Amino acid sequence: MDLLKANVVLDATGLACPIPIVKTKKAMKDVEAGQVIEVQATDKGSKADIEAWANSSGHQYLGTQEEGDTLKHYLRKASDEETIEKKHPNTATNEELASKLSENIVVLDVRESAEHAFNHIPSAVSIPLGELEDRINELNKDDEIYVVCRTGSRSDLAAQKLVEIGFKNVVNVLPGMIKWTRETTKLEN
Repeated sequence: MDLLKANVVLDATGLACPIPIVKTKKAMKDVEAGQVIEVQATDKGSKADIEAWANSSGHQYLGTQEEGDTLKHYLRKASDEETIEKKHPNTATNEELASKLSENIVVLDVRESAEHAFNHIPSAVSIPLGELEDRINELNKDDEIYVVCRTGSRSDLAAQKLVEIGFKNVVNVLPGMIKWTRETTKLEN
């Protein structure tokens, strides 16, 4: 990818999820169909996030280059006909999830492992979005699965992916851990 030339460069370094995706969505509106945008980020979770977003919105994810601590993500803007962003239709609020915790459900936390370690819903299964396809065998397609992340963006992408590969009862939790006020398990200092 050293020969890859971007039409637009977006600096999202130093920003954490979901801001690199938010900035990418906004910048993509000003890019012409067929042009390439380079998104520079330092958030390690941005690779899975940006690739999944590109796939769900119709844009083409070309790849990522690492230069030191900076990840350079390359995306090609699709034509307007190709860019209908999908959203997972089955959602629940944080309160609805809290009321289900005593039932036989699976809470799937798709944040990065460090995010999960420092603060998570008790009994949540940690499978970061970028590892989901490789670790899919850890989940049962017949289980009722509530997917959570920090804001609902990564969990939306994960829920879509699970349904695509045959999971039947998948719910995206909104707005996610950013507004979770119930019991959590935290890494102690």
